[in-house]
Amino acid sequence: MQNILKLMGYMRPYWKQATIGPLMKLIEVMLELMQPRLVQRIVDEGIAKGDLDLVIETGLWMLGLAIGGVLFGIGNAWFGVWVAQRVETDVRSALFGKIQSLSFGNLDKLSTGHLITRLTNDVRQVGEVARLILRILSRMPMAMVGGLVMAIVTSPRLGLMFIGLAPVILGTLILVFRKANAMFGEVQNRLDRVNQVTQENLAGVRVVKAFLRADHEIERFGTANDRLMEQTIRVTQLVALVMPFMMLLLNLGVVGVIWFGGIAVTQGGMKLGEIIAFINYLLLFLQSLMIGSMVLIRMSRAEASAERIVEVLNSEPELQDRADAKRDVVLEGQVAFENVTFSYNETADDPVLRNLNFVAEPGQKVAILGSTGAGKSSLVNLIPRFYDVDAGRVMVDGMDVRDVDQGTLRQQIGMALQESVLFSGTIRYNIQYGRPDATDEEVEAAARAAMAHDFIVQFPDKYETLLGQRGVNLSGGQRQRIAIARALISRPKVLILDDSTSAVDLETEARIHDALEQMVGCTSFLVAQRISTVLKADKILVLDDGVLVAEGTHQELMESSSVYQEIYDSQLGEGNGYGGRAQC
Repeated sequence: MQNILKLMGYMRPYWKQATIGPLMKLIEVMLELMQPRLVQRIVDEGIAKGDLDLVIETGLWMLGLAIGGVLFGIGNAWFGVWVAQRVETDVRSALFGKIQSLSFGNLDKLSTGHLITRLTNDVRQVGEVARLILRILSRMPMAMVGGLVMAIVTSPRLGLMFIGLAPVILGTLILVFRKANAMFGEVQNRLDRVNQVTQENLAGVRVVKAFLRADHEIERFGTANDRLMEQTIRVTQLVALVMPFMMLLLNLGVVGVIWFGGIAVTQGGMKLGEIIAFINYLLLFLQSLMIGSMVLIRMSRAEASAERIVEVLNSEPELQDRADAKRDVVLEGQVAFENVTFSYNETADDPVLRNLNFVAEPGQKVAILGSTGAGKSSLVNLIPRFYDVDAGRVMVDGMDVRDVDQGTLRQQIGMALQESVLFSGTIRYNIQYGRPDATDEEVEAAARAAMAHDFIVQFPDKYETLLGQRGVNLSGGQRQRIAIARALISRPKVLILDDSTSAVDLETEARIHDALEQMVGCTSFLVAQRISTVLKADKILVLDDGVLVAEGTHQELMESSSVYQEIYDSQLGEGNGYGGRAQC
């Protein structure tokens, strides 16, 4: 239970309310413990002696204690819910904040579906445990100890029955608890899989429909859903055995008390009121134990969830700023790769990039060309230090990027990716995402530079047009242009366009690049598939299987690089097939 205890540390800011709640529960239990003694008094002194006044007086005391117990119980419930909801909110916020702080390498190991489950279902389990601890679990030891003490005080001889029942009950609970803990962990893992399949399907629903794979996706989801159902049934069946077993023990205890107590009453060793009071204390003890056992089983599931949450909270970003990292740096825009070798998996035998060397001077337009999988995106991801190199150095203005604060570095680098991720909100909000304090004039200027202004003003609400999730109500080219505007508005010293005009027509793409040339002092990296994009670049880097095989201007490469010539001929040369009919 160490993970749950660790997360319950989030109660500390609310320690006053978290203390008042159990204290109210303690008072409620104390008032409840007085009731059987008053019943005993009514039976043995009031009814037995025909004292009606005593019966009425004691009954009024019982009514007052019952009302008091209800009021304190309500107070406990109020404080319990109040604290539990804040704990759940704080844990969720801490988890979300931790995810935001993790490096790309950490996130590569945690799928979106897994993180969604931890942020929703797992956190809810922890919040539920906080509520149970403050409301129900706090009652269990009070009621058990109080019931045991009062039962022994009422009848020491019958109190021996507690000694016989307790080990059997506790042993059963420990056995079930240990078994259920591992099973609940598997339930959460299978729930991860369901969420993962759901997230993938909803994100790629257009691909599913385009390829008529709905039946396949239904089958894939059904498999994950059935596996979750099967595991949930197994653990639920195990838990379901506890309650009947506890009820059996409870009834056996009551029968035992009536049997031996009845004999004692007939022999004159006990009074009837004592038997009634003892049975009530026995029921209070066993019912508290039963409820507590169910709470502990719920906590078993929550422990599995807490372990998964703590795993993320304890994760340290793979990329850490050095203690002496430079924070007051204004970049000029020079970027240099010195013998850079990189792989996503340090143990990989085949690096993604191998021994890269080049220099991009401030203000230069550098194009990166190569086949799919050549390492183009990996190269540009090293400039803002999304990953660290395995060997060599990535330099900005003569400084190793590892010597610069990550926030300072990325604040001066603008990026637009091929997969244009937009957020729910207005077009203005999405462009200002690159610089929240940008004025309306700056938003429009960035949109004009990205060739987005013309289509934006055609919407009835113009820049206030609401976008659906991931910009679903825009075309691919429109989304890319808004993403470029978002990158431009930050006034970057280094601009990275990772194939971010792939969905834009050639004329619009040319106009975008013409606008980029007007950005004085900005070093730009253009990852491209179309060679027409790179013809005017100051420098073209040609990658082949992670190796820089050629470097130079278009004219230089046409004279010196056979790889570049092949790419050029395949796209723009004679006999390339462009303009002809596609053959299937």
